[in-house]
Amino acid sequence: MASQSNRPQSVYDFTVKDAKGKDVDLSIYKGKVLIIVNVASQCGLTNSNYTDMTELYRKYKDKGLEILAFPCNQFGGQEPGSIEDIQQMVCTRFKAEYPVFDKVDVNGDNAAPLYKFLKSSKGGFFGDGIKWNFSKFLIDKEGNVVDRYSPTTSPASMEKDIKKLLGVA
Repeated sequence: MASQSNRPQSVYDFTVKDAKGKDVDLSIYKGKVLIIVNVASQCGLTNSNYTDMTELYRKYKDKGLEILAFPCNQFGGQEPGSIEDIQQMVCTRFKAEYPVFDKVDVNGDNAAPLYKFLKSSKGGFFGDGIKWNFSKFLIDKEGNVVDRYSPTTSPASMEKDIKKLLGVA
């Protein structure tokens, strides 16, 4: 029988690739509240989500919020560019200061291990699979998945939940 201790207990048990292909141990975010989101540059939800996320980040980064953006091209081919193109767009057009990681798959056999964990921790309304770009997971300071938000949920509407986890009024 396999030991349960080998199973990831939190998002801090994962290592992901940054936009330059270097390993990033997510334990560096211990003590932070995280939004983990799969992003796309050519989606109808792109402008509103990136605008809201940038605003939330500016407002709460000094209070302990981090946003981890993972480009994904699995939905309508809406993230076809290179990681360099994606970073350029996010940083120039939306003035994003939060990290954009390497492209990942969020569904299927090749889904990133982090996304397998997120989905198993908080299934969606229509099952565990990620349904579209800009599915958002809210993570507490201990690395636990607290909530999952649909692509059409605006990041701004998550503010109350974020403030609660940050312990700010």
